Amino acid sequence: MRFLIFGCGYLGRRVAAAWVDTGHDVIAVTRTQKNAESFRQSGIQPIVADICDLDSLANLPEVDLILYAVGFDRNSGRSHEEVTCGGLRNVLSSIKGRCRRFIYVSSTSVFGQSDGEWVDESSECKPTQPSGQNCLEAERLVWNYFPSTDVPNANVLRLAGIYGPERMLSRIESIKAGLSVAGRGDSWLNLIHIDDAVSAVLACEKIGPPFETYLVVDDRPVLREEYYNTLARLAGGPVPIFNPAEASARGSGGLNKRCSNKKLRETLQWTPTFSTIEEGLPASINSTTSP
Repeated sequence: MRFLIFGCGYLGRRVAAAWVDTGHDVIAVTRTQKNAESFRQSGIQPIVADICDLDSLANLPEVDLILYAVGFDRNSGRSHEEVTCGGLRNVLSSIKGRCRRFIYVSSTSVFGQSDGEWVDESSECKPTQPSGQNCLEAERLVWNYFPSTDVPNANVLRLAGIYGPERMLSRIESIKAGLSVAGRGDSWLNLIHIDDAVSAVLACEKIGPPFETYLVVDDRPVLREEYYNTLARLAGGPVPIFNPAEASARGSGGLNKRCSNKKLRETLQWTPTFSTIEEGLPASINSTTSP
């Protein structure tokens, strides 16, 4: 099969590698020639284009499936809305008749619940933060483009916060330096190890029923206090001190929500390798700090 990836970064690059290893033709869009050369060396066919530049998307190939996993790059010089919604509009307008399936990677930030309640795919989405509002609008764009017919079709994967190797170093350094942690310690975190995020995408690609949305999250939400205390213990740093007066970069400032993976487990026969941070954090830190 032939797959096209938009957003071949921390998640997309690993999915691409899995597809290449199983003999699929994999194409990935990148903005830079440097990434294009790296893709070639990994067996990925590059296309140099920019989702925010409609003209650059004029000659996209016909493929069996598109994985859209574009994250927001703060160094891009563009706003979150321009990338998340504007870029997606450009891609959707450029792929008409060129793909049979579309997997859109969204975020659990589409939920606005802040009292610590459980949410699942049927829960109301009323995000309070601009990033969540943009993600929800992007989901609407996908569903408007892919009506409920047999082909083409789409799925939406709402990912929790991804962690894993190569994403731990800055937090480990902050913990070791004894820096305070912004926000509350008694609010909830919903997390997913990168390896399990990849396996969820692959499960959706292989057996996912069309027109379904899935929450991609591990088995147990954790309080921020537990997460940072565990990280400090593993990294050999002092017990973190939280500063509720300083706004956290993520979250609403409340208790937030707890996300369930029941549908993903039952429908796609998916089981996380790292079911909680007790398994996932040690593996991530060991990979991050090994020479």
